[in-house]
Amino acid sequence: MTKALFLNCSLKSSEQPSNTEALMEEVISIFEEHRIESEIVRVVDHQIAFGVTEDEGEGDEWPAIFEKVKAADILIIGTPLWLGEKSSIATQVVERLYGGSGLTNDKGQYIYYNKVGGVIVTGNEDGAKHASASILYGLSHIGFTIPPNVDTYWVGEAGPGPSYIEAEGNKNEFTMQHAKIMAYNLIHFSKMLQLHPIPAEGNVVES
Repeated sequence: MTKALFLNCSLKSSEQPSNTEALMEEVISIFEEHRIESEIVRVVDHQIAFGVTEDEGEGDEWPAIFEKVKAADILIIGTPLWLGEKSSIATQVVERLYGGSGLTNDKGQYIYYNKVGGVIVTGNEDGAKHASASILYGLSHIGFTIPPNVDTYWVGEAGPGPSYIEAEGNKNEFTMQHAKIMAYNLIHFSKMLQLHPIPAEGNVVES
């Protein structure tokens, strides 16, 4: 079964509702129709050490999340916007993913080969495309395959105002259309790579 992992990089713990997670649920509903197994991890609920390795030692809870990343076929990073940028948690997640990027699969390719990645962004200010570009480039650089149109976002009017849930962002035609396109393209490419993995020719890491 194809597995999807959503890393919610909200600054809010699971005790509080997350606008980013609400948009994630729209994508998950499409995945469920196609029998994709999905899991959301609220990263801030865990003690994640700073660093650029896959394991920063005692007290670091990233290794357990990293195991979920390795088991997933689809990885989606979700982030709110703060001052037009992805959250500090999202930056930390990309750094920790980078920390494991030197590991290899059984063919000697980088470990994230044959996994697909996407991004979800919410906020009541500008910066969604900038945050998406940053995250998607990071995922591509470390080995994830990035299909077309695998970002969806919702932002409100300039200045303070209601966020995704309160503003009923799920009624925004553009956001919902792109959530659907993202879900289907991630499904298509994930299944394609499962049936036809990236050949090892020319991309095996020298030991």
